[in-house]
Amino acid sequence: MSYADTEPFQFTHPKKYVGFDTITTQIENRLLKRGFQFNVMVVGRSGLGKSTLVNTLFSSKLTSSNGRKTREEPIEKTTEIKVSHHSLVENNVRLNINVIDTPGFGDQINNEKCWDPLVKYVKEQHSQYLRKELTAQREKYLPDTRVHCILYFIPPNGQPLRQLDVQALKKLCEIANVVPIIAKSDSLTLEERNDFKKLLQSEFMKYGFNIYPYDSEDLYEEERQLNEDIKSLIPFAIAGSETEIELSNGEMVRGRKTKWGAINIEDVSQCEFVFLRDFLTRTHLQDLIETTNLTHYETFRAKQLIALKENASNTNRQSQVNAGQGH
Repeated sequence: MSYADTEPFQFTHPKKYVGFDTITTQIENRLLKRGFQFNVMVVGRSGLGKSTLVNTLFSSKLTSSNGRKTREEPIEKTTEIKVSHHSLVENNVRLNINVIDTPGFGDQINNEKCWDPLVKYVKEQHSQYLRKELTAQREKYLPDTRVHCILYFIPPNGQPLRQLDVQALKKLCEIANVVPIIAKSDSLTLEERNDFKKLLQSEFMKYGFNIYPYDSEDLYEEERQLNEDIKSLIPFAIAGSETEIELSNGEMVRGRKTKWGAINIEDVSQCEFVFLRDFLTRTHLQDLIETTNLTHYETFRAKQLIALKENASNTNRQSQVNAGQGH
């Protein structure tokens, strides 16, 4: 019997309450017990506020600056990878976070291939996960160090992308979920910020970057609309602050005081920090994790397994040739 012969799928409602609708609660309880893993990489030159932004996003001291504290300090010879591990709890939900910092990126006079260590790190995490997945006695829950999100910091200079950024974004977008942001955007007027954002959006289109979130036929209409709204905001123009300041009305907010006034980073008319935070944590956290697994890791996995199969076939063929020559 072919699939064409089957009757169309119909929903049937049980006559009495059965109880299988509690499966979502069962799944939730199991997930809560295990906790969630989220790995975020921050990429950008020294002095763009990478550590401050991560700490502001999660309202916790997750990372300290690994870049140079003063101009006199020597520049790192190469891009390094520094990982810090943290566990946050909010309303009974545990989020284990790995913050992957990349000091030295873009700080050299010659920055040729300074993105290589980043690409290598992302691929190595995929490779480690695949090896664990393929072992005969694999763990029940595989430790996940795969990079779920890359926050890419662009300096607020109002200029087209440097060749370094073009190459780095091109490479990283192929293997991970990349979210570009305009760092320290409070150094720009609102008009300058809007013009710079439009310039960068046209640059992203010009170079064909595949920036997260992606189009998908699996999305509901409201999810599709949310993604469109987010895409119109990217790159997010943000400023971070770990300190609280008092506004003229006595309200305490996270922000910075300058000689011309106060900047409230949670005021969307001044800064897009809230949009970025809600996007990363409140609407797309699970999707970032899933997309890493089902898209980026799956692509890597398929390539590796095809290569293994081809190597095995070539080895087998060579063995047969050698055996034939031995007779």
